Amino acid sequence: MADKGPPEAASGRLPPGGNASAPAEPDPRRPPAHGSSASGGEAALKVTGLDQYYGGSHILRQVSLEARRGEVTVILGRNGVGKTTLLKSLMGVLGVKTGRVTLHGRDITRTEPYERVRAGLAYVPQGREIFGRLTVDENLRMGLATRPAGTPVPPVLFELFPVLKQMLHRRGGDLSGGQQQQLAIARALAPGPSVLMLDEPTEGIQPSIIKEIGRTLARLAERGIDGQPMAIVLVEQYYDFAEELADAYVVMERGEVVMRGRGTDMAADGVKARLAI
Repeated sequence: MADKGPPEAASGRLPPGGNASAPAEPDPRRPPAHGSSASGGEAALKVTGLDQYYGGSHILRQVSLEARRGEVTVILGRNGVGKTTLLKSLMGVLGVKTGRVTLHGRDITRTEPYERVRAGLAYVPQGREIFGRLTVDENLRMGLATRPAGTPVPPVLFELFPVLKQMLHRRGGDLSGGQQQQLAIARALAPGPSVLMLDEPTEGIQPSIIKEIGRTLARLAERGIDGQPMAIVLVEQYYDFAEELADAYVVMERGEVVMRGRGTDMAADGVKARLAI
């Protein structure tokens, strides 16, 4: 087993590109290809003034943030500050009281989760939530539910996660925790999203798999699964992992955004100390 430590995300990033050819017709999940770069590109996902309640409790308070193509945006904060609630609200699993969510300029605030998936938004929940009685292959095909019948599982998923090809006919519940996490990410990637949201993907995972996941997320930000930069939104408790990957960061406390900045400034901004308060 590899020694525990942050993933080598910075050095592991690959240049934009890829072998996949462009689709014959414009893909509605992709924005127009103008004025965007692999780093610091256009805002793919934009959240403005989001409020969320559970009963009489005010859980999210005027949350605003942006996730840009070609970047990993990390959301940090202690347990119970609303990070998971935020991702569920962005995915449409929870309705929002007030605020606005746009994906490539399209307002998706009131759309259903499956419509958001079709528009290019993907979500890997905390705890993975794979189908334990289904095989790896069947789990991956579930990720294609919003795509036309007969759409094949993208071969690039097996390049990103080789272990899944080896265990294609094994039941998801028989995989290790790290393998299940890779399956959950691959399932979310199957329909070819432009924005990928992950809720604590390192939870309960051995250090060697954490490094692999870090390298994979860095590669996805650079060129997605089809050569196009992807926006990654990562909720994470493991600070070193988050700092290695972060192009931009957001810190939440009591349902509010209290700090934000560039990933390279996290140490100078005292983010780690703020999380320990």
